[in-house]
Amino acid sequence: MAAPAATSANAPKETVYVNNLSEKVNQEEMKKSLYAVFAPFGPIIDIVHFKSNKMRGQAFVVFRDVPAASSAVRQMQGFPFYDKPMKLDYAKAKSDATAKLDGSYLAKVREERTAKRRAEREERKAGAKKEKAAAPKAPREEAADAEMA
Repeated sequence: MAAPAATSANAPKETVYVNNLSEKVNQEEMKKSLYAVFAPFGPIIDIVHFKSNKMRGQAFVVFRDVPAASSAVRQMQGFPFYDKPMKLDYAKAKSDATAKLDGSYLAKVREERTAKRRAEREERKAGAKKEKAAAPKAPREEAADAEMA
């Protein structure tokens, strides 16, 4: 009963990005359910699912090989999972689990990438605060400021 596969924006990889997942299911149950649904397509190395605001309703399923991931993407696209149709695509980047398997994992590179993202996030926050402070006041605020003076 799966919907026809949509064209993927990313090149085939071992890691499948899954979104439109139910946010009402707890993390452990979601991981077990994802494993049960995707295990028939091939060996699963890892399932990454977070409940944070940024990642809610999303997960990554890491297969041992690309053909298993491709089969899962084709056959499970739109599959109703906890009353919501899953949306699948290949991950944009290689997962840490597959990098560790093929020997290309570098912890130092990951730490640098994390630090860079953290710095960029702080920079965006600081820029947003400056823009908010520099924004012109509304006419009511200006009138209130004039009355106080």
